[in-house]
Amino acid sequence: MAGRGRAWRSGAVGLCLLLLPLVGCGGGQTPTGTAMAEVQQVLDRRAAAVLGHDEKAYAETGTRSSYANLRAVPLADWSYRLTALHTDGAGATADARLSYRIRGYDKAPVTTDRTLTLSRTADGQWYVTHDKPARKSGQQLWDQGRVSAVRSAHSLVLGVGQSGATLRGYARLADTAVPEVTRAWGRDWTQRVVLLVPGSLNGMAGLLAAPAANYRGIAAVTTGEAGGSGQAPADRVILNPEAYAVLGSVGRQVVLTHETTHVATRAHTTAATPLWLSEGYADWIGYLDTGRTPTEVAPELARAVEAQDAPEDLPADKDFGFTDDPTKLAQAYEGGWLACRMIAGRWGEARLGAFYRAVGAHRERAGAVEDALKTELGTTLPDFTARWRDYVTAQLGD
Repeated sequence: MAGRGRAWRSGAVGLCLLLLPLVGCGGGQTPTGTAMAEVQQVLDRRAAAVLGHDEKAYAETGTRSSYANLRAVPLADWSYRLTALHTDGAGATADARLSYRIRGYDKAPVTTDRTLTLSRTADGQWYVTHDKPARKSGQQLWDQGRVSAVRSAHSLVLGVGQSGATLRGYARLADTAVPEVTRAWGRDWTQRVVLLVPGSLNGMAGLLAAPAANYRGIAAVTTGEAGGSGQAPADRVILNPEAYAVLGSVGRQVVLTHETTHVATRAHTTAATPLWLSEGYADWIGYLDTGRTPTEVAPELARAVEAQDAPEDLPADKDFGFTDDPTKLAQAYEGGWLACRMIAGRWGEARLGAFYRAVGAHRERAGAVEDALKTELGTTLPDFTARWRDYVTAQLGD
């Protein structure tokens, strides 16, 4: 499940398929099993060359175009698993699953589907001529150019088309965010983040395999695997450098702290967790100690209160959709933030964290919030909602 981004103002043919499931009907001179084994061996050598920083061995397996792009990425694992091979004369197209792990940051590998084009030499040896994301798969940062890396106490910042000074600036923000999140949430997470900084909004969209228009005005998103597995194997905070550039210093820090909270809470964020809680909690930590007043943090809800049009119910998941109604989206984030702020103020910050974990411990949405409200806060959903309505009015009214 991808984390949310903080918005700031995604008959003969059939026989052939049965007989040759991994080789295209165009034929090819090599039997299926032999060709598959030979190509897998090439990919294994290619992966070993990446891990061994052996450019000569890498070049012997095919194109070296991506080798320099990858050089700065601290990889602990890198492997291909061939899943399909479609031969065509002296060439072939391969479907492969790439798995990789960044040293010191990923508990489990990132996996992504790739499409490779291969040719054969005069003596019958396979070599890779092109390696690109499979259809519907996102790009990897090195698909966009040479990656630069900056390491800090709590972060690894990987960028394309960014100066070292810019990447170090992001690292400083992360080194502030991680301790702040740990103080509020606790130490049961890696306490490190990986930031990806593409060169543009279009680069961000490429990483997410989504139209750029979906993320215009979105400063950052967090991607990773949610689901209560007890670990968050490979979270990535992906930044939009164009939206980031228009933020002030406080806004930049709030965004990074918000996204870092998603990394910290990922293992406890499940299908049972409503977005008002996951986004509201991330904003609650993001705004801690900023000195911002409720009306400064929640201007759209403040206007709704002034117009006597305050919401009756907690924000629904659909209210967090990136649509052409920025006011509704802003109100959803603001309403979630105020709900978490109310819990922290009335029941205490530790109880807010316990409530978040209790909701995520359920396997499904039905009854999750209600049960956690009862066990952790001693209240019911109707009572909590009524308290929240009163709180919104009291905090944002005259």
